[in-house]
Amino acid sequence: MDDLDRLAHGLEAGALELPEGPVLVINARPGRLSPLPGRPVCEQGMRPLHDALAAMGHEVHPRVDQGSFAAAVVLLPRNRAEALGALARAFRLTRPGGRVVLSGAKSDGVDSIIARLRALVPVETMAKGHGKLGWAARPDALPGTFGEWEAAAVPARNADGFLSAPGMFSHAHADPGSRLLAAHLTGRLSGRVVELGAGYGWLAAQLLAGNPGIAELTMVEADHAACRAAEANVADPRARVVWANVAALPAPEPPFDHAVANPPFHAGRAADPALGLGFIAAAARFLGPRGRLVLVANRHLSYEAGVSRLFASWREEAVAGGYKILVAERPRPGAAGRGRR
Repeated sequence: MDDLDRLAHGLEAGALELPEGPVLVINARPGRLSPLPGRPVCEQGMRPLHDALAAMGHEVHPRVDQGSFAAAVVLLPRNRAEALGALARAFRLTRPGGRVVLSGAKSDGVDSIIARLRALVPVETMAKGHGKLGWAARPDALPGTFGEWEAAAVPARNADGFLSAPGMFSHAHADPGSRLLAAHLTGRLSGRVVELGAGYGWLAAQLLAGNPGIAELTMVEADHAACRAAEANVADPRARVVWANVAALPAPEPPFDHAVANPPFHAGRAADPALGLGFIAAAARFLGPRGRLVLVANRHLSYEAGVSRLFASWREEAVAGGYKILVAERPRPGAAGRGRR
């Protein structure tokens, strides 16, 4: 049972009742939204989920910071600071007397979140499907702690001096894989470059600083908040940020000369190499006939078969600290949907 199923069960069983009026759903996902009254306003900053909700006919925004809602629902993200910030924002955007609802899995820390909320306002709960549903009335005056929670979730300078926020990949500092890749590529890139999964822009900034031959760098990122941070972090006029689902982007014209990636490999808590393989397929689609992909990955991830299928040649160029750098060249004709040019 996922968070939406748990919410739907609470509404359909009559345990939870929502007041009449507009409803906001933070971290909305495709699923059982129909039990909610009216037509909910959905917030989802991850482009694949955002587009899926829009395709289903929902009103969806990457971020909602203003409004007056009769109720707000938070489907809890895994990062605690991000979850507390979303919950505090839900209270701020809900009318006094309205309902704020949260749904989360035990494995994602819902019990801890409810305990912290219960220290501030009365909370009712219902346990279901290895998780909990919680709800509270929005008080006339909000506790000051809510402001602290919301402030802790907004972008701030991290240990490297880059704007980032809880919930973004390696938000506290650049990860070792990106550092390895940046060092490996210094002085080795030129022409048109695309970075797939650019995050808040740390790697792009290093690539631009270390490769004056780059003519343009397109940073593709699915997380809307990370895109906005990247725009602030990378001021180089050669760079542009694209909020997009890598898998859904068409082949560009003209194609890129180089693709760089530190692909995600987790879906929830489980490692899922298919995510990285999707980035490799996208790179093959984006590159020209002599194009080159350079990616960093954890050593245990088996990307080699996918690389071999999509590129005419590949090699492992570096191994360090549990990471490997793979270099693939010359996408095969027709690879990943691109025809021969």
